[in-house]
Amino acid sequence: MDPQIIEWLNLNVKWIHLIVGIAWIGASFYFNWLEGNLERNKPDLNTGVAGDLWAVHGGGFYHVEKFENSPEKLPDVLHWFKWEAYLTWITGFAMMILVFYLAPSMYLLDASVSDMSPGLAIGISLFSMLAGWLIYDQLCKTKLVENGALFFWIIFLGLTAVAFILTNLFSAKAAYIHVGAIIGSIMVANVFFVIIPSQKTMVSAMENGQVPDPMVGKRGFQRSLHNNYFTLPVLFIMISGHYPLTFGSEYSWLVLAAISLIGVFVRHYFNLKNRGQKKVWMLPAAAILMAILAYLTMPKKPETTLVSAVSYQQISPVIKQRCATCHAVQPTDVAFKSAPKGVALETQADLERHADMVYAQTVTTHAMPIGNLTKMTEQERVLLNAWYQGFKAE
Repeated sequence: MDPQIIEWLNLNVKWIHLIVGIAWIGASFYFNWLEGNLERNKPDLNTGVAGDLWAVHGGGFYHVEKFENSPEKLPDVLHWFKWEAYLTWITGFAMMILVFYLAPSMYLLDASVSDMSPGLAIGISLFSMLAGWLIYDQLCKTKLVENGALFFWIIFLGLTAVAFILTNLFSAKAAYIHVGAIIGSIMVANVFFVIIPSQKTMVSAMENGQVPDPMVGKRGFQRSLHNNYFTLPVLFIMISGHYPLTFGSEYSWLVLAAISLIGVFVRHYFNLKNRGQKKVWMLPAAAILMAILAYLTMPKKPETTLVSAVSYQQISPVIKQRCATCHAVQPTDVAFKSAPKGVALETQADLERHADMVYAQTVTTHAMPIGNLTKMTEQERVLLNAWYQGFKAE
């Protein structure tokens, strides 16, 4: 397929993915906020109402009530929240196809990590998403789920182990995205297989003149709460591709685990706040933890055995052979119609203008070349480092 068509498809699918993802996560945040801010045990509550809430927004007043189990009769119009979740997963999977499955050797695999075949890599990719849901779902059906803290640590450590395995199979960026795909698949499967069926069961019971089983609603709420805690790690993974200092780290899987844990911690703060428990220390603690993580992952300046200054003429062949096949006004790599992100590296002025970026991507993190397809050697990275140090010293 023409690279420009793929690029436009990628743009549109990603845009839709963001739109429906925001709608889904926004609904999750709102309903968890609503649950925590309901005024309960008020003497003037209507019969069967567990709590209510008054709000003002956009120039109008709103009054929301939550029933302990169900109203006496169903309203004529009942709003459901499901297509936001389904479309987020559908567009996310479409992006997996466009980015990883159509060009597995470029984005999914890294020759310096493993030499598996593209077909096997795609198979592992698909299996990881399915297995992630099946294992999580089975754990939810055990008594472990009744102990929230223990259940959380089991899931967290399990996903951390998966991140470690995937970083030893795929490119670092692909490993991150696949952890996000596993979590996203769990979240949408929660909606499709548990939350929506629970709601349909409750509605069906009312239509048949029966009182809905409150345990059905409790199971749906439990999975919804799990989804709520998954949201911030998933959002981080969505933007992580722009920050090679995370996925390009030597211990990228630990960086992912640490940032995800901080994200869950922040989400927990807001959930507690919604319930009236203001733990004011939690957000500053999260900021401090991020600062500590930034310090611990600060890349050491590579040492170079080259004692003499390295000129542009010495590194020019490296740039042309390893970088400029893609990063050119007219790339010779058939996968690109134009320079990725508009970064061309065909002249000395180009390289000097993007020197910091090139250094970060090739020397400190090894994030580039993509999947090391052009086979940049360690000696060439040392050479680039020596040139960069001399350039910055001028």
